[in-house]
Amino acid sequence: MHDIYKDADSDEWFFPDGAYILSETDDKGILIYANDLFCQLAGYKLEELIGEPHNIIRHPDMPRIAFKGLWNDIQSKGFWTGFVKNQRKDRTYYWVYATALRKVAHDGTVTYLSVRVKPSRADVKAYTKLYAELKENE
Repeated sequence: MHDIYKDADSDEWFFPDGAYILSETDDKGILIYANDLFCQLAGYKLEELIGEPHNIIRHPDMPRIAFKGLWNDIQSKGFWTGFVKNQRKDRTYYWVYATALRKVAHDGTVTYLSVRVKPSRADVKAYTKLYAELKENE
């Protein structure tokens, strides 16, 4: 287990520097793998996550255009990096800096791997402001 903790003055959760959150989905975005830290931060048991859409953790503060950019980059370049605010099962949240990769197996099966690390507080502040502005314009 990792030492995650909730900020006493907000609904934000934090995880250790140097820790990696890992998940993998099938080609339809259905979770097929999640590491312990993913489960712990999301507030779900592994059995509750496997077979569910990855967007089970999508926070309503995230603008649609951010995910449009994610899918455009993954399809054109094979990867995407960016900042994401995720929602836990209890409706609190945590921020990540994510890298999402398209994987193509030898048999042609496509899956998507996401590796997330702890973002800097300066980036969280900047992206909180940017995403709020983008949501206003949706």
